[in-house]
Amino acid sequence: MDRNAKVRACALAAAGTLALAGCSDAEKAATPAANTSAPVSGPASDLQRQYEQVVDAVLPSVVKIQTDQAEGSGVVYDGQGHIVTNAHVVAGAKKIQVTSSGGGATLDAAPVGAFAADDLAVIKVSGGNLKPASWGDSGKAQVGQIVLAMGNPLGLAGSVTNGIVSALHRTVSTKGDGSFQGSTISDAIQTSAAINPGNSGGALVTLNGQVIGIPTAAASDPSVGGQAAGIGFATPSNTVKNIVPQLVENGKVSNSGRAALGVTVRTIVDPQSGERTAVAIVNVESGGGAAKAGLRPGDLILSVNGTATPDQTALSTVLANLKPGDTVKVEVQTQDGAKKTVQVTLGQLPGG
Repeated sequence: MDRNAKVRACALAAAGTLALAGCSDAEKAATPAANTSAPVSGPASDLQRQYEQVVDAVLPSVVKIQTDQAEGSGVVYDGQGHIVTNAHVVAGAKKIQVTSSGGGATLDAAPVGAFAADDLAVIKVSGGNLKPASWGDSGKAQVGQIVLAMGNPLGLAGSVTNGIVSALHRTVSTKGDGSFQGSTISDAIQTSAAINPGNSGGALVTLNGQVIGIPTAAASDPSVGGQAAGIGFATPSNTVKNIVPQLVENGKVSNSGRAALGVTVRTIVDPQSGERTAVAIVNVESGGGAAKAGLRPGDLILSVNGTATPDQTALSTVLANLKPGDTVKVEVQTQDGAKKTVQVTLGQLPGG
């Protein structure tokens, strides 16, 4: 077969990929060259490089935390070895160990202090070469802003997910267990970046490399009995910047900025229906707002400012959106069954 005949044969074979495989290299060279994709440039590649730069800059400040009870994440707070995490990650732990996201030596850590109301805790390591994170202003976060979540989900150290700020100023309550009383976080950041077990205590990071939140919880979906995809919440960095320095300095919080009635309460559950009906006052703090308003142990708190409080979570949610010094209307039912509404000037939630 002459050269022209071979070219015609390969051109006919191009109509079927199986036939094309039979052409020799010399014969293929005679056919038109296949188009190949050009290297990507422009805004898309710029964004990718920004992602890579942020991960390189911040991930060394995110650590894996392992206790005798659970796993979680942490963020290096300063050059003295202090690490911020969620209180529920280290609550009740007898042994705490920290490993940097890049691997390396595992360091023993000691608890410094915790403030369960905001689900924040500080632990400290000695030695190592941990890099402090850069903390941003969560008050400047914008809905739609691109963020990255960095942490240790499911034990996979140094994992990064991406998403956006989905909403701001959420009030989120988490359940307690035997070692953790639960928390109600005000001003929480909602994000679509995946938050999985083990991400707790990690970093929610902007594209300029600043930490604006501590991933704390994922929403649950009752219809499937598990987590709701794409709905996670982070404690804002401005809360971290208020609470953590106090824990570092004193091991406790004296200026929480959180409102309190000045009572200890428990939830009342109807034994017949199992329905939560109110919160009962167990103890009244001497000199607190509730005491001055005449509230007593055994009284039931039915509502605050018109919002029903059928359980402790509902009461905590109402108070999380108020400030110390605010005056509120509290509807109570006394032990003789009488109902009344009193004015209570809120105090400050203590921390330790």
